[in-house]
Amino acid sequence: MSVPRAMANKRMRRKRMARLKQAALALFTCAVSVPAIAQQAASRDEFFWLGEINKATAVINTDEGLLDKALAPRLAAGISKVLAAGNQAGAKRPSSVITFEPLLIDAAGVEVTLLHAGRSSQDMHATYRAAILRENLLKLAEQLNKTSGSMLSLAEANVNTIVPNYTNGVAAQPNSYGHYLLGHLAGLDRDAQRIREAYARVDRSPMGTTVLNGTSWPLNRTRMADYLGFSGIVENAYDAAQISSMDLPVEAASIVTSISLHAGNFVEDVMTQYAQSRPWILLQEGGGNTYVSSAMPQKKNPGLLNSTREDASTAVTLAMGPVIQAHNITPGMSDPKDVKANTAMINSANKALQGWDKILNSLVISPQRALEELNSDWTASQELADVLMRKYKLPFRAGHHFASEVVDYAKANNIKPTDFPYAEAQRIYRESVKDMNLSGDLPMSEDEFRSTLDPVAIVKNRATAGGPQPTEMAKMLETAKQKLIQQEAWIKEKRARIDSSLAKLNEDFDKIAKSGN
Repeated sequence: MSVPRAMANKRMRRKRMARLKQAALALFTCAVSVPAIAQQAASRDEFFWLGEINKATAVINTDEGLLDKALAPRLAAGISKVLAAGNQAGAKRPSSVITFEPLLIDAAGVEVTLLHAGRSSQDMHATYRAAILRENLLKLAEQLNKTSGSMLSLAEANVNTIVPNYTNGVAAQPNSYGHYLLGHLAGLDRDAQRIREAYARVDRSPMGTTVLNGTSWPLNRTRMADYLGFSGIVENAYDAAQISSMDLPVEAASIVTSISLHAGNFVEDVMTQYAQSRPWILLQEGGGNTYVSSAMPQKKNPGLLNSTREDASTAVTLAMGPVIQAHNITPGMSDPKDVKANTAMINSANKALQGWDKILNSLVISPQRALEELNSDWTASQELADVLMRKYKLPFRAGHHFASEVVDYAKANNIKPTDFPYAEAQRIYRESVKDMNLSGDLPMSEDEFRSTLDPVAIVKNRATAGGPQPTEMAKMLETAKQKLIQQEAWIKEKRARIDSSLAKLNEDFDKIAKSGN
């Protein structure tokens, strides 16, 4: 390089440094830092958390003598400048330490890399991944609670709606539709438990572990965790970025899978009604719930059911990603850690839950048609065997044989339960118990025989803990309400902890920025 060219380049560098110093001085003089409101408005993405990590590092290391206090205001001004620029509409928001740090150097000079003491992209990236996954789990918990609330309201409104329930795809027994819904709600409650349990493991800070075995710098990891809203630290430095950061997306994937399978189960149960000529449960038409066939005018296709099932299937598909990516790789590899992919996975479960919530608020249930369906089949036949054993001490298998013979005769002669001749029941009883080496007449009166086949009475007279009878339904509904209230409180408490921790960090960071005035 020629001497004149070298001198020109040197002058350009000096001018550039002068402009940077002038900008830094202006930021310092005005005590400019990123306001808390602006931070909340900006997405809490990788860029956001890299900024918070740098702010916390500046505060902690200054307080604890690892960073020269005289430098702190200039470095803080540089951090503020980078974050303010990144928060502008359409601005780039670098998501890696390698692309973030040059911005800091441009804003505050190479001295800003003193903040990098005892840090690595390994622990910084592991930290923002945990922070983002933590937020995504709270969003999932929030939507899960909303959908569960809709299910609870529907269950409460249908305590006395008696419908057929199905096993192996065949009508099995009468049940309260509210009880059926509480069964599904119990599954969603387990999903809520899984979120809380996983959150406790995600809510641990890897910061300060550097690559895999720590650093010679005496970094205050606990204070760092507090500033970033974590409830504690990942204890083992090797685990922090090499093991747990691979485990956590897989655990989140298992939650997404469970929620999606529950959604698909429910949707398919409703879908079976659409195969009937006279369903007892349908979607309310309009609002995008159904759509007409282009060729067959009689059809009202359940579009909302189809799209929700598709969303649930997509979520299951995406949830397989972290599992497959974490398979057969050495510890710490980045394969299952991608923030965008793991966020998309959790968002897919949110979408399925949103569709499910809309379904629950769009169902049209016909209690009369459901009761007609029950009385047109023999879903109450097991009760004959139960009453004969409980009240008249007839061995269950003998009573079951009698009930089975009644059903066979009824179906062969196209007789509904409400129309079955009592005399035929007496005859069948004598013959069926004789087959079991027993004897005697049917001990039930005609009134008792008919009431035993009444689906409404069967549900009302259940005695099992957790059954559909009114006393148990009242207890289970109240328990479900309390669980949703507790879950909502848990979500608010976790969000408040993060928000208050970041607010404290900004307050202390502002003090550092102003300390040079």
